[in-house]
Amino acid sequence: MATDPSASIALRVNGKDVEGSAEARTLLVDFLRDTLRLTGTHIGCDTSQCGACVVHLDGVAVKSCTVLAVQAAGREVRTIEGLADADGSLHPMQEAFRQHHGLQCGFCTPGMVMTAIELAQSAEPLTPERVREGLEGNICRCTGYHNIVQAVLAGAAAMRQ
Repeated sequence: MATDPSASIALRVNGKDVEGSAEARTLLVDFLRDTLRLTGTHIGCDTSQCGACVVHLDGVAVKSCTVLAVQAAGREVRTIEGLADADGSLHPMQEAFRQHHGLQCGFCTPGMVMTAIELAQSAEPLTPERVREGLEGNICRCTGYHNIVQAVLAGAAAMRQ
């Protein structure tokens, strides 16, 4: 039985150039978690339904369970670990989730925050309805979405300041 040969992958993650080795079939989420030890990106469903694995790839929110690690070679990846400032200050969207109780168990939160940041950067004005629509690919199993929507709206306002 033939084995899948490993490839060396160089990319920029959270502002740092990194390298690692992965099989051609390795998903970006697994590469981030297992090779780079960035475990803030969560694996929730393995079917791209839950959104727990959302990261930014070249500035666009993507479900990292739908991208092969080799497809990210030479590109820029930002994970939840790359949002806070060097001094530990939270990103405005992270702070808004904290202040508005937009999380409960926290499992979906990294993906929600990464998706919310992309929503906040949109040229379209955010309304509660637009936030709910924008978060349709992210599932939270333990909160109502009301606080998450409020957090996204507050985070977007803080990001504009």
